[in-house]
Amino acid sequence: MKIAVLFGGDSMERDVSIASASQVVGALRSRGHQVIAYDSGRGRLAPADEQRLFAGKIDKRPPDQKSVSSLPTVVSAPDLADVDLVFLAMHGGSGEDGTVQALLDLAGIPYTGSGKLGSALGWDKDVAKRLFVAAGVPTPDWLMAPISSSAAAQWLGFPLIVKPNGQGSTVGLTLVRTPPELDAAIELAGRFDSQVMLERYVDGRELTVGILDDQPLAVGEIISNTGPIFDYAAKYQPGGAEEIFPADLTPEQTEKIQSLAVRVHRALKLDVYSRVDFRMDSDGHFWCLEVNTLPGLTEASLLPRAAQAVGISFPELCERICRGALARHGGKPKK
Repeated sequence: MKIAVLFGGDSMERDVSIASASQVVGALRSRGHQVIAYDSGRGRLAPADEQRLFAGKIDKRPPDQKSVSSLPTVVSAPDLADVDLVFLAMHGGSGEDGTVQALLDLAGIPYTGSGKLGSALGWDKDVAKRLFVAAGVPTPDWLMAPISSSAAAQWLGFPLIVKPNGQGSTVGLTLVRTPPELDAAIELAGRFDSQVMLERYVDGRELTVGILDDQPLAVGEIISNTGPIFDYAAKYQPGGAEEIFPADLTPEQTEKIQSLAVRVHRALKLDVYSRVDFRMDSDGHFWCLEVNTLPGLTEASLLPRAAQAVGISFPELCERICRGALARHGGKPKK
């Protein structure tokens, strides 16, 4: 197949997108595909530019908002006109909220990941949690700002989580332990999204379930080495966290959390693959935190680790994502 790996975007997760793209490009080439690397802000990369960009590493902090590139109308680019498929190695912003998906739909270009509706539903945390509840999936109680500290204490209690309603990789997220910290946390989250969510904090084990072809992969457990929150640094810096696949759960617990993850995937009308994140409290109850419609795709990322634990290599995972996308769009390779 001729595949364009589209990455970059206009979000704070641009570095993560580049890291995913660098490994997806290599994996697909190893499977014999003709692959072009396409930066959403710069266009198709020449081999030297590709090598230079992909040699970088993810910083400890997300990039400054001024440094991320804007997203041009990539679907009009001649380089994308004759590809069999666009592989979306984008994270956050217009690359994950349904915008790029809608543009590609209009252009009639098949792409990986969920469609515009599922992407939009997964990106809006408030809407997603409402669908979790409707599907019978437990999720921590939440409120949307503005809200007073007294009301937050009454309905959610302290500590609590404050985070942007539309953002990934825990960017702008704060664990608020006392009422005096609340206003500053809301102000921080508001820098990254116009809507801010306050969520009851669930103390417990951090678990994640990958979905591929509508089936659950191995359950993983994440133990952060930077504090109680699996934050940006813990996610992307060496030694930031321990990631255990499969998680040490009973067969009954594994079946339960996998069932909940599949229910979330279907309730949000997601396609081919996703990753659903949970907390398990001290009583053994599972609480769904959020869903990732375009989870990270470096070999060390959580979804590939979950796939590897059930015998699916990283190149095979990328291949299956492509094949699933073509099937969803009802197409076959052009050549």
